[in-house]
Parts: sequence; C-alpha cells; structure tokens
Amino acid sequence: MSDLTVVYYTANVISDYFAKNTQKQLIEAIGSLPLITVSKKPMNLGENIVVDSPRSHFNIYRQAMIGAKAAKTKYIAMAEDDVLYSPAHFQYRPRNAPFAYNLGYWGIYTWQDPPIYNYKGRRNLDSLICPRDAFIEAMEERFAKYPNDEADKDLWAEPGKYERQLGVTVRESESFYTQPPNIKFSHKTELSYAGLGDRKRAGELRAIEIPYWGRVEALRELYKETG
Repeated sequence: MSDLTVVYYTANVISDYFAKNTQKQLIEAIGSLPLITVSKKPMNLGENIVVDSPRSHFNIYRQAMIGAKAAKTKYIAMAEDDVLYSPAHFQYRPRNAPFAYNLGYWGIYTWQDPPIYNYKGRRNLDSLICPRDAFIEAMEERFAKYPNDEADKDLWAEPGKYERQLGVTVRESESFYTQPPNIKFSHKTELSYAGLGDRKRAGELRAIEIPYWGRVEALRELYKETG
C-alpha cells in the first residue's frame, strides 16, 4: 500500500476542456496512488467528496482539510485543478521539516501573447507534500482560532508562512525541486486574478521550451476559458 494520498480540491469553475487536460496529466503522474477529490460538484475522479460551501480563500483550506481527514496514509500531497503535475513530484517525501514545498515549477500566464514560461519559486499550497496528521493539526488550530473567517486572508497562507503574524503555532517547512518541474497556469477564473488581474508580473527567469513539457505555445493549447 502506498504511503501517500493525493488530495485534489476544486471549485469547478474552470472550463471542462481545461479540467480534462489537467486531470489526464494528474492521473498519469500519480499512477496507482490513492486520490481523494473535494469539489463543489460531483466528479468521477478518485474518491469524491462534494461540499456545499461558497468559493473563498478560506474554503480552499477547508476543502484541503476535508480531503486530508479522508486520507488513510501517512503523507498527503495537495493538487489543484490548474496545475500540470510531474510524476517526479509525487515521489518526494519530507526530510528536514514536515511541510515540503516543490519550488520546481514554472508558470504560464494564459492571457500573455506570445506565451512564455516564467519562474518565481514561491511556496504554494498546490505544491505541498506533508504528513497527513501535521496538516490536519495546523488547519484545525487556525479554524478554532478564527471560526468565522475573520483573519486577514493575506496572512492565512500555507503552513510555514506568516504564522507568527496570524497568532498560531509556527510550522517548520522545507523546499525541494523536481525534474521535470510542475507547470502552473494563471488564468482569469482563479481567485487571485481579482487582485492584479493581467497586470500580474511574470518572474524574471523565462523560457520558451522546457524538457518533458515542450514548447510553451503548444502547452498553452491545453487551456481554454470556456468549452
């Protein structure tokens, strides 16, 4: 039996076309690993849990916690609907800290023309691998302290970030890199787009082709806003 479960959470707002493409890659990347999906609509993808809650920054973490509680393995790996995951990603296990973030990922801004891969190297929930119990403990502490979502959402970040400011237990984290990297799409239907929109700046490190994934213009064809 595997020691890791993939927890996939989604608000089901991206196009069916885009979702099918990212889900296809996810299934190929995880192989025989168990998969739990927490969604707003019923899905035929792994063990599906449907939640009836509004879309919000805080509810992203609630969905992730629901999936973590349903898992039965020592480790969990978070997965989002707008990321293309590398098979190498799910082979990693935390070594020096409980919360491990894969910084080996490149971004594509879907509104950018011509398209380009860009690299920022930030810790994101969608790249987290950690012990199941550690994630549940961290989330339960936060929701107990802020049961009505009154916390500053800019401080309600991934475990290992801003916890002193949030007033909760500081969690240790580490970074790792995989080859091939993951690919993260930024698009107009994601929650963060409501802030900077298409003024969001790309990272200074850029590329037009990446081994395994190929040229960026071909990969961007996996995304459509509708359909």
